[in-house]
Amino acid sequence: MSQLLLALNAGSSSIKFAVYVVEQGQPRLQARGQVEAIASAPHFIAQSATGVKLCESFDEPALPGHGHTEAFAQIWRWLLSYAAGEAILAVGHRVTHGGAGYVDPVLIDARVMAALENLIPLAPLHQPHHLAAIQAVTDGSPDLPQVACFDTSFHQGREKVAECFAIPYQLFDRGVRRYGFHGLSYEFIVRRLRELAPDIAEERLVIAHLGSGCSMAAVKAGKSVDTTMSFSALDGLPMGTRCGTIDPGVLLFLMREEGMGLAELEELLYQRSGLLGLSGVSNDLRALHASDDSRAAESIDCFVYRVNQALGSLAASLGGLDALVFTAGVGENDAEIRRRICEQAAWLGVSLDPVANQHRASELGDCRISAADASPQVWVISTDEEYMIAMHTLAVLA
Repeated sequence: MSQLLLALNAGSSSIKFAVYVVEQGQPRLQARGQVEAIASAPHFIAQSATGVKLCESFDEPALPGHGHTEAFAQIWRWLLSYAAGEAILAVGHRVTHGGAGYVDPVLIDARVMAALENLIPLAPLHQPHHLAAIQAVTDGSPDLPQVACFDTSFHQGREKVAECFAIPYQLFDRGVRRYGFHGLSYEFIVRRLRELAPDIAEERLVIAHLGSGCSMAAVKAGKSVDTTMSFSALDGLPMGTRCGTIDPGVLLFLMREEGMGLAELEELLYQRSGLLGLSGVSNDLRALHASDDSRAAESIDCFVYRVNQALGSLAASLGGLDALVFTAGVGENDAEIRRRICEQAAWLGVSLDPVANQHRASELGDCRISAADASPQVWVISTDEEYMIAMHTLAVLA
């Protein structure tokens, strides 16, 4: 009898999942899918490893209070039907925040759950969704092993100068520090680059995880040196609806002069800012490219400008740059954004092959898109956080 492993990646409005069969201690992808628009009009889809649609359903608008628990229940019902009697070995979860205490993935028990609940104030719009998925598994299958894999783990162990804010040190001891996120994605990219270009993978890399959520990381010898996100997933680059770096004085001004409270500020910074706030058109770069609105064009200009600012800063943290890697939805598929970023980074020696740059990683696979003899190299590599979750889950169980 085969053993199956479920990897769950819960976001604020969706749960992505992947199903692996465990063969000789290694995960092999069987199926993947997601439930999206959880709080409004849930849409479930599952596909085979080769992209064949296995199941799809569109629900009526969600009832008040329906959320990640109901979404997971839908995934679980499908999985039990798909497994057809095969054993489910474990469930691995992406968890946004592990705080300063969790460096490695960990088997989840009541003590771990309590610790993760205590970290909710550090990731209020992400952590609760991960915990809801964990609790849903526990409620339905209390004896099934579950493993938490942390987005912050990859960035643990950086120099303290990269972690601290210039505020009273007691706050650092209380957990107010630069953590960094998207760690599972960065970990996968390092792993994949070691397969594709082992000579460059241990050198000075900047990895640009550009999607609805965006961050960049400076990596040397496979380890995080610095990253754009810090205490929260708000910091750094402008994102789909998140503001990125902002002067704290702006928040003080809005509180004092506009009378904004905590809830209003949180909604403004997480839901109404970023590309959506700048453009007034959309949070999706595809829609902004297609728009004739001048503000749409300006929002793209701002995005490219901030990415290049971050690239220069991260290259300085590394003392140079040997490779730039694009990943995630925008990084993998938006050739125009890549072109503009690389043109502005010519001062670093970045030079694209314009034909290679037209490629979409999701269709043609991972590849180098820089000119033949150019240094630094430029790569496009598809990320796979679910695979890293599966690998970590098996390692913990072993």
